[in-house]
Amino acid sequence: MPEEKQTGSPKGESLYLAIGFIRRPHGVRGELIMDLHTDFPERIKPGRKVFVGEKYQPVTFDTVRSHNESLLISLRGYETPESIGRFRNQWVYVKAKDAPALPEGQYYKYELLDLIVKDDAGNLLGKLSEILETGANDVYIVKDESGKEILLPAIPSVILKIDMQAKEITVHLIDGLF
Repeated sequence: MPEEKQTGSPKGESLYLAIGFIRRPHGVRGELIMDLHTDFPERIKPGRKVFVGEKYQPVTFDTVRSHNESLLISLRGYETPESIGRFRNQWVYVKAKDAPALPEGQYYKYELLDLIVKDDAGNLLGKLSEILETGANDVYIVKDESGKEILLPAIPSVILKIDMQAKEITVHLIDGLF
């Protein structure tokens, strides 16, 4: 799987969220194979405006259909394998402001980055610097001012509370792991 890049504005607010990764052209009708990287695949449909690549080129989905574990997509104005090939191996984004609202108590990963992390005794551990996606559960990487990292499994017994108002995460350090 390609490495996911963190993108965003100078202030750290995410402007774009990755929803897919275009692998390669498929067939002779100008379609592309796109891997899904979203929890909302139902929002990927014809007519949807998206942004492709590091320069966030605006394009519109023309057709969208399932293909094995991926999607076959076509883009308006690109009807041949030759014209569509320019999008090979690029991320597909939507603007963060267009992302659907989540239920209370759920957050997009980009919203958690840079939150202060404290243990359940109130000790400062650092800031959440990165979230690793693993098979079983996500792993939060917390970095202190000296650059030391703590890896925390994102499970209920470790991540006790996320307070978006205070911009803090309260965690319980499991004995023997640290």
